[in-house]
Amino acid sequence: MDRLIYTSLAGITERRPQRQAQSNDLANVSTVGFKKSFDQALIAIKTRGDGYDTRVQPQARTTDQINLAPGPRMVTNKALDIAMDNKTVMGVQAPNGELAFTRRGDLRINNSGILENGQGHIVLNEDSEPISVPLGFKIEITRDGNVTATDTDAIGVAAPIPLAQILIREAKDAFLVRREDGLFKAIGEDVAPNGDFESGEIVPSLTAGVLEGSNVNPIRAMIALIEHQRDFEEQIKFIKEAKSIDESGNTMMKPS
Repeated sequence: MDRLIYTSLAGITERRPQRQAQSNDLANVSTVGFKKSFDQALIAIKTRGDGYDTRVQPQARTTDQINLAPGPRMVTNKALDIAMDNKTVMGVQAPNGELAFTRRGDLRINNSGILENGQGHIVLNEDSEPISVPLGFKIEITRDGNVTATDTDAIGVAAPIPLAQILIREAKDAFLVRREDGLFKAIGEDVAPNGDFESGEIVPSLTAGVLEGSNVNPIRAMIALIEHQRDFEEQIKFIKEAKSIDESGNTMMKPS
């Protein structure tokens, strides 16, 4: 009966990360630029212990890999609202000071004159430094990520002043996973020590005046959660049944 127990236990243990990811996806249906996770692939791992390795357990191969499928776009016509095209991601400063990436493009200028997004993550330039914006200037962001400022109080037609190039990368060929703080990070041999990576063949680009919504389908996410719950209950039922059968077998083998 232990084979059935191992099978049921594997179903409970290895589906837990999927349930957590689905719950996180469902909680971020309305979050700007949120990206759902890919379903996890499983590999077979032999169970180690006393005796021969005759039991095999499935194990999740990856953890929370980011699905960069596009979400719905909303036109806002605001200069600081940007949507990332194709698989483009934007570099921001994580709460711990590290370089991380995001698709959230509802930008704003904080009280210190630094460009940040709606979650409070500081937007970084190509040198992985914060972008400082002069007070009272009109800010524009070009398709290739260049930030310019125009003095609205200048006499005559004022020329735009280049401020910085936003750190944007095309992540089509990158392997992105979700950090504990919800931001993205690239993993692999080609990733630089600071977490940066090279863009693919497609040039990274932005669209100003537009925001991208979450790519989570709420109906599918809810159905998946219900299926996970039913699967959990079924596996618990199998474990209880295996225990009952094992106890019955032991009783029958006792001498009368």
